[in-house]
Amino acid sequence: MTIPARLNIVTIGVADIERAVRFYQTLGWERCASSMAEIAWFRTADSYLGIFDWQDLADDANLLEPTRGSFGGITLAINIDSPEAVDAALEEAVAAGGTLLKPGTELPFGYGGYFADPDGHPWEVCYNPSFPIGPDGRITIP
Repeated sequence: MTIPARLNIVTIGVADIERAVRFYQTLGWERCASSMAEIAWFRTADSYLGIFDWQDLADDANLLEPTRGSFGGITLAINIDSPEAVDAALEEAVAAGGTLLKPGTELPFGYGGYFADPDGHPWEVCYNPSFPIGPDGRITIP
């Protein structure tokens, strides 16, 4: 295989880079020193989140006549340690300027809910006891 099975960076296109940076910093995420005005990088447990202008990102990917609908077909997920931590994380995201999409809910596999960042990117916050979280923050999916 010539393409390794790994995900190093997720870059999201935003309407206002400064607003998005404030949101993720308010959540307590660590911004990387190599961030610039054009792109901000945030460290996650095992990858990086890039914040880039929406149109510039579409142009970079050579997408012709992009449109922004209500859902781009992608959600991002954060697995955490307990149902109580899910509720606390959702509350924190809303307090930081996000929007609650789905409150914490009992699920067949655990407990979870969704918030959207200020640009509408949906984030799932989930507790799944079948996906243990290691000391490095990575989950294990059996």
